[in-house]
Amino acid sequence: MFPVSSSKDKNFSNKGIYIALLVILCWAAFLSFALNFPTTIFNPWNILIILILTHLYTGLFITAHDAMHGTVSSSAKVNNLLGNLCVILFACFSYKKLKEKHHSHHRHVTSEEDPDYHEANFFVWFAKFMIRYMNVWQLIILAALYNLIHIFFGIPKINLILFWIIPPVLSSLQLFYFGTYLPHKNPEEISNKYKSRTQNINFFLGFISCYFFGYHYEHHAKPYIPWWRLWREKNV
Repeated sequence: MFPVSSSKDKNFSNKGIYIALLVILCWAAFLSFALNFPTTIFNPWNILIILILTHLYTGLFITAHDAMHGTVSSSAKVNNLLGNLCVILFACFSYKKLKEKHHSHHRHVTSEEDPDYHEANFFVWFAKFMIRYMNVWQLIILAALYNLIHIFFGIPKINLILFWIIPPVLSSLQLFYFGTYLPHKNPEEISNKYKSRTQNINFFLGFISCYFFGYHYEHHAKPYIPWWRLWREKNV
């Protein structure tokens, strides 16, 4: 188990709940707008909407990630509740499975026991990464939801494909690239004990790229720091 927070950090435990709820509400509101947006396959506004939704989906997963480390709330029940909610909204993942494997990643980073690490190129590594975390039942549930949403809510299939299917796929690529591949590739070249690199970019780019998750050495060194405070640990 990782420490939840030090005594000096207790003052932001409730703020973590508010930030988590804000991320979830922003995602829900914009997805609702997008699913009801009158569009066609060639509408240029689609690109902007997809990019915004991709960012919000990434926010869902980062919130769940913080919940795994106990940094959304000082209450384990609240962390588990919000963590479960976020990964279900993201793509019907199992929070318990993700949490177990993520903590194993922290304990055994870039070793043979690390579930997130593979000695392969980007595409093979990403494919193995996704196969490890997804399963057939998850795909069946998502396919059923796709049809139910279309039939019972009348959401056009083009909207579901563009704004409900594509953004979490792109978000998965974003999370993998900035949160796994870049920080941990070629671990033999990394001298620190966490075998983790960090992005040398400013606050804005750090947030846009992956909610500061690219500050990955800082995350491994202090996993009890929530994503919205991680930038303060940069170069500290």
